[in-house]
Amino acid sequence: MLRRTQSSSKKSTFNFRFNTLILAIIGAAILLGIVIGVSFSSVATSDPENVANRSFIDSSAPNADICVQYGASAIVTDARLFVTLNPFKVYVTQPRMLPGCVLRSSDWAILQQKNLVTSEQVSDCKKRLNTFAFTGKLENSPDISCVYQNDAAENLFISQANNAAINH
Repeated sequence: MLRRTQSSSKKSTFNFRFNTLILAIIGAAILLGIVIGVSFSSVATSDPENVANRSFIDSSAPNADICVQYGASAIVTDARLFVTLNPFKVYVTQPRMLPGCVLRSSDWAILQQKNLVTSEQVSDCKKRLNTFAFTGKLENSPDISCVYQNDAAENLFISQANNAAINH
């Protein structure tokens, strides 16, 4: 009777150590996976092929110091549309991605002081409740446009993140 108890005791000690070892290995593998996953997902690159960082966009904006202080840096997509009527067709050029800047309407004076916009352009833009945006350095003949803020545009990345948070 004593032998069975000792044999059973050794077996349960072995099982306990074996189970603890397996749990430790699984825990280490999970922890290693989390560390590797976080390190891959949090790597911020300044590679133009992967612009996923607001500070990279801010630093790439023309006249970055003025842009950040008086407006917001932007990614500008330049594309041209050609519409033929007979036959009716729409053609689109390859888009060009450029760094740009959108000024707050209260800070247009910067453009006026540098004689980049006329008082007539300011008046026209103000009538339509628009603002000015530009690409290129202010010192080197920038391309300035009166742009309309589209409040109907939604940031689908934000709504998808909110939906994911609700579903979890």
